[in-house]
Amino acid sequence: MTEPPHSATAAPANAAIHYRAEAFDTNRQKLMGRHAAGAGFLRGFVTHAGVDAFYCYTPTREMAAHFKMVVDGSGPPRQVKWLDENDAAQPGSVGTLYLSDPNMAPAAWRRRAHDQRLYSICGITHTTASAGAMDMITGLLTAPIQSWDALICTSSAVLETVGRLVAAQQEFLASRLGAATWVLPQLPVIPLGVDCAQFAPDESRRDAARAALGIGVEDIAFLFVGRLSFHAKAHPLPMYLALERVAQALARQGGRRLHLIQAGWFANDFIERSFRDGAAQFCPGVVCHFLDGRKAELRDRAWRAADIFTSLSDNFQETFGLTPIEAMAAGLPGIVSDWNGYRDTVRDGIDGIRVPTLMPRDGLGSELADRHAAGLDSYDVYCGLTSQFVSVDVNAVTRACMTLAEDRDLRRRMGAAARQRALDSFDWSRIIASYQMLWRELAERRRTDSESATRRTGPAHPARADPFHAFAGYASAVLGADHVVAPMPGADGARLNALMQSPLISYVKPMAPDADDCARLLAALQRQGPQRVADVLAAVPEARRQRLERGLVWLAKLGLVSIRPGKDGFGPP
Repeated sequence: MTEPPHSATAAPANAAIHYRAEAFDTNRQKLMGRHAAGAGFLRGFVTHAGVDAFYCYTPTREMAAHFKMVVDGSGPPRQVKWLDENDAAQPGSVGTLYLSDPNMAPAAWRRRAHDQRLYSICGITHTTASAGAMDMITGLLTAPIQSWDALICTSSAVLETVGRLVAAQQEFLASRLGAATWVLPQLPVIPLGVDCAQFAPDESRRDAARAALGIGVEDIAFLFVGRLSFHAKAHPLPMYLALERVAQALARQGGRRLHLIQAGWFANDFIERSFRDGAAQFCPGVVCHFLDGRKAELRDRAWRAADIFTSLSDNFQETFGLTPIEAMAAGLPGIVSDWNGYRDTVRDGIDGIRVPTLMPRDGLGSELADRHAAGLDSYDVYCGLTSQFVSVDVNAVTRACMTLAEDRDLRRRMGAAARQRALDSFDWSRIIASYQMLWRELAERRRTDSESATRRTGPAHPARADPFHAFAGYASAVLGADHVVAPMPGADGARLNALMQSPLISYVKPMAPDADDCARLLAALQRQGPQRVADVLAAVPEARRQRLERGLVWLAKLGLVSIRPGKDGFGPP
């Protein structure tokens, strides 16, 4: 889904960004693909959206200030507006709320407490293999999701997985409840993006990078970029076995050395030892370089030094694969597994070579799913076990590596085609335009489509009811308009302020009534004597009335006032 640059007559579509720093931060020890994708999206949106202001939907000013710092770091200072997440209606001023994950249900329930046409909710998939992600996706069927919402699928393989999960949940709900009508979000396929300018080939930097790694002019350098995890990313054995065969063949032909650069990070010492020992055992004829891919300088060196990119993903937690399109932007031909999102990016025989994969038939994985569902296997163990039953054709990998290692012209042709495809299809300028076109389509649906799960009576979210509704039978009485509020001796604003310094009490501050309203009330009670709750509330602005009404019980808890029923149910006794 791409479109031409913004027209002169239509304002570019905008979205409020639901902001949590960790979702957009790559400066971290445990760097995941979703972090890189989030950071790339935000930089791409700031650079290419063409909007007048950027909206940050987050609960504190401090988080909004961090968002502005990130935005300003992507170019000249921009206008940033904070939307307070404590008020779920605020994204309505923009029209779309963008989430950096598929967890759309909580936002939909909160929106239902206001007006479901206020704005659209737009989420995005990352992994779909975890129990949490699957629950988020199947939960869309029972949440008040509307047709003007969207869950962006980053690949056609993800769309197929989402469809399978939703269909299974629909079958269950139909059998259990007789449900026959379903409202789902739009499910567009929009890939992740890449900043092609950042990866533009540069021969002078290439020479320096190869020299720094000791890679000779005639040597061949293969590159893997990504988390170095044999259980949760890509098992290295097929790559090691194939490259050892190629290294031996090159040695027989004329002594050229074969290098393998693995730029990423290890989750722990055990995994690092396993990789290093595995490389020594299975590809001793290959010169192996392990670089910390979390460091921008080393990551850039790896991209510059390589001749051929390879990523033989065999893991269900992979959904799109960001590094193959980064390799394309860098002008590198790729050898990748024919696996999920890689099919949408690397065109076999044009931009690189896709090698076949194989897995067991449906029905042979129920035991694995059950162990994970029961908590017997962690998500990491589940990923590791399932990936052991996915094979990558080692002979095909060997042929592909040998073909590209021996043919410099083919490498150049494929690399040039890959670079052009990245510019045409995956540059963030294209992807952001697709997002904005989607957001305009959702706005039109908000205007025309029928609303689902219209709120009538009862809580907006039945399973997250007002506690004073759900637990109404717990207390001896419920505060009413005719209860009488009387001051306790010495109760005033200074006493309240002193109490608020105690950690036993201070944590309530975000939910407490306005301190000045409380001080004025205590002063009035001391001057005028007891008052009915209705009269107390009439003396404050409507916007703060509910906070004070709730706060009257709190003031009684603090020993600042007493509250009792009025005589005969009304008025001071």
